[in-house]
Amino acid sequence: MRSVVNDAMDVHGGRGVMMGPDNYLARSYQGVPIAITVEGANILTRGMIIFGQGAIRCHPYLLKEIEAAANPDQKQGLKDFDDALFRHIGFVGSNKVRAFVGGLTGGMLFSVPANGKTNRYYRQLTRISAAFTFLADCMLLILGGEMKRREKLSARLGDVLSHLYLSSAVLKRFEDHGRPNDDLPLVHWAVQDSLFRIQHALDEILRNFPIRWMGWVLRFVVFPLGRPYAAPSDALGHEVADLLLSPSYARDRLTDGIFAPDEADDVLGRMDRALVAVIAGEPVERKLEAALGIRLHPATMHIDVERGLEAGAITREEAEILRASQRAMKDAVWVDEFGESGRIEV
Repeated sequence: MRSVVNDAMDVHGGRGVMMGPDNYLARSYQGVPIAITVEGANILTRGMIIFGQGAIRCHPYLLKEIEAAANPDQKQGLKDFDDALFRHIGFVGSNKVRAFVGGLTGGMLFSVPANGKTNRYYRQLTRISAAFTFLADCMLLILGGEMKRREKLSARLGDVLSHLYLSSAVLKRFEDHGRPNDDLPLVHWAVQDSLFRIQHALDEILRNFPIRWMGWVLRFVVFPLGRPYAAPSDALGHEVADLLLSPSYARDRLTDGIFAPDEADDVLGRMDRALVAVIAGEPVERKLEAALGIRLHPATMHIDVERGLEAGAITREEAEILRASQRAMKDAVWVDEFGESGRIEV
């Protein structure tokens, strides 16, 4: 949330700085530290809770081993412990093989539940899931209770787990909406970004592994052919930006269930209407520029519109489209200004 609000402040510039009725960002900017600190410090959450707090309870065998060791019936406890231990050893060995084979083949041998343009992501997440589980087991075996105090290592495992969850959520959402092609750029960017961040977290874990030589051995298992993931390309980023800057069903799906008013007297509604008005005015602007042989400028737009009307280059309806576009654009960038008599209207 902090990253998103900071980016929004960069885009809005002065409007995000000057307090007033049209500034819908400043209070969010001020309120972000409340979510970060008061609702549970995200340093603590990342460092201890995401992975460390649930490592034992979520593990398929660790909790069973602990309960068996504490069983007052020693005979039954020994039997249960042996059963859980041998299953645990098989679990670790299986994940080691899956992680190594997945690294060698790029996950191509894994069976996945989907076909099409997202199946490679299912394979990569399966590969990373096996590597994560194997690495977590090795760290718990070596560090034991010390794991919680190794907060940086625990935090990086938490980062891997978080991005595995986020990527799975992206793919599930894509499936639930019927795999719309319009959403593919968003899916590609989100999953590629998560895979790149997962790779970075795993690399940091292996570089800082408590036993250096074991870190190199584990690296060979996890990344036998090196680090395969790259950050989303600039071209893909531009594709996503174009999708977000144009009214579309894909854009509407992103805001489904979010409070997005359409009223002209609501600042958020005016911003969304401005996008539609400006896009509607773009072809008329190009037509007028071609007819007059000039480059339109907001400061002289009203004069050029009248010239276009007199020359018959545009119709009265097209002139009104341009005027509406300019009003919406001016309203969108207007910074609240106050004089002696109160707020100065745009």
